[in-house]
Amino acid sequence: MCGIVGYIGPREAYPILIKGLHRLEYRGYDSAGVAILNEKLRVFKCKGKVSELENFVKDKDLHGTIGIAHTRWATHGEPNDINAHPHYSQSESLALIHNGIIENYAILKEELIHNGYTFFSNTDTEVLIQLIEFIKESNNIGLVEAVQLALNQVIGAYAIVIISKDDPDTLIAARKGSPLVVGIGEDDFFLASDATPIIEYTKNVVYLDDEEIAILRRGEEIKVKTIKNVEKTPLIHKLELSLSALEKEGFEHFMLKEIYEQPKTIRDSCRGRIQKDIHHISMAGIIDHKDKFLKAKRIIITAAGTSWHAGLVGEYLFEELTRIPVEVEYSSEFRYRNPVIDKDDIVIAISQSGETADTLAAIELAKSKGAFIYGICNVVGSSIARACHTGSFTHAGPEIGVASTKAFTAQVTVLTLIALAIAQEKGTVDKAKFDEIIDELESIPDKVTKILKLDNEVKEIAKMFTYARNFLYLGRGYNFPVALEGALKLKEISYIHAEGYPAAEMKHGPIALIDAEMPVVVIATNKGTYEKVISNIQEVKARKGRIISIITEGDVTVKELSDFSIEIPETKGMLIPILASIPLQLLAYHIAVFKGCNVDQPRNLAKSVTVE
Repeated sequence: MCGIVGYIGPREAYPILIKGLHRLEYRGYDSAGVAILNEKLRVFKCKGKVSELENFVKDKDLHGTIGIAHTRWATHGEPNDINAHPHYSQSESLALIHNGIIENYAILKEELIHNGYTFFSNTDTEVLIQLIEFIKESNNIGLVEAVQLALNQVIGAYAIVIISKDDPDTLIAARKGSPLVVGIGEDDFFLASDATPIIEYTKNVVYLDDEEIAILRRGEEIKVKTIKNVEKTPLIHKLELSLSALEKEGFEHFMLKEIYEQPKTIRDSCRGRIQKDIHHISMAGIIDHKDKFLKAKRIIITAAGTSWHAGLVGEYLFEELTRIPVEVEYSSEFRYRNPVIDKDDIVIAISQSGETADTLAAIELAKSKGAFIYGICNVVGSSIARACHTGSFTHAGPEIGVASTKAFTAQVTVLTLIALAIAQEKGTVDKAKFDEIIDELESIPDKVTKILKLDNEVKEIAKMFTYARNFLYLGRGYNFPVALEGALKLKEISYIHAEGYPAAEMKHGPIALIDAEMPVVVIATNKGTYEKVISNIQEVKARKGRIISIITEGDVTVKELSDFSIEIPETKGMLIPILASIPLQLLAYHIAVFKGCNVDQPRNLAKSVTVE
């Protein structure tokens, strides 16, 4: 949520800033703004999309080689022109952009008002820039020192960039709990919330750590200090991201492109980790910490949203394959309920972005209690990747669509590999079964490709349910998390109310909702509790519910009971979530498109939730 872009160098800043904002639109936002420093420090901002900002500044003076820009996702203060970023200081000699939340802003604001400051917005961000100016002027100190002193008073999360009218050759940036990346060019610097606006210009980046400040001056190397004024040596990383991964490449939406990328992303998540010739799993994070996994008394999986659903699949996988008890926790709840954590517990944290605020806080809590932390995320250099003791990347590539698709199947793939690797070390799965699972996992990308050929068929089904007001998704065993994920996809992008339930729980309440107007999606593949799911379908039919079923190829029984059915290839029960999620992604996508919804940027949602 929220997007930051900054530039200082020999080029015109505005074209770089506005292109960067477009690259960050996927994060979710409700207003946008830009500040350019030439003879004056000029701030332009407005409610709405980046395109509306472009129209607003068409006739404005935008020349200048230093500037900052922002897309805001409202926290404090409604989305409007005044609350949009950047925010001026009272003298208008400073401007600031900010991602995050300043929790003690009210107390700071009251003190500043007492000292003669006036506020124009309802934001916590304006409080911060006013505080910095107040400290600078009242103590007669430089801007860097004022920023350090101000941030030592702040409680909360922030990624900030400051531009000063009095110093046209410097940008100052800082972070705590919200991501910020510095791109190092030949004679210029780039700043952004993530690497997507930077990759076009340089592959050399520095990821700021919490409570670090970057001082970017023309003609000088990057300098990094802490808010306690400790000098740090910046570590330059090489980006592996490609520019083509950020383009739609002929697809109508990023979400559809990412759905179609899944054969590749699943294969990439397995690449180098499966030694097919000897049926062996090589996971460095497991091998290097084998003793931790062998003596683990419990595994706790913590995540949010789609990643939490992947974690639920992981619970089934780990308990079946490794015989280690597993708990799956919402990160936001885990961090606040004083959980019982033992030094022999392993905490697996899952996050697509690697920046999810609640998951990051859950990691810090678990670490403080002595647990071993294993991370699963998609972004190299992200905060979670750096906070964990070890972990695995999913190799899904950048996911631009706000509703996660390829990240989910990549996470489930990596969880399967981890469970197999632990089982391999513990000897909890016999060799024949182990070999069968590896062989089947290798075939999954081709089976996903086969399912994608049903896109038009799914599209026709979607057309029938465009104006439904509620959906119920049912599944049992490994398919229960798939039902939850299918329902989440639909509600995220089509704004249709949808709920996922264990099929057997339908009788304990949801059955009261079923009538001829209620579509019921049932994941009814031929494994596990197949016969019981058939009974659940019969109960829905008896109440005139309309059944859309996900079935195994060749299944006649469920097909005859269903109003519509989508066939997926035969596979092992533990791998069904990967295959069954694909048609549900397509169903949600096409319903949303038929409804005219903004599929890639659904309302009120942000791609990376970097605040509580």
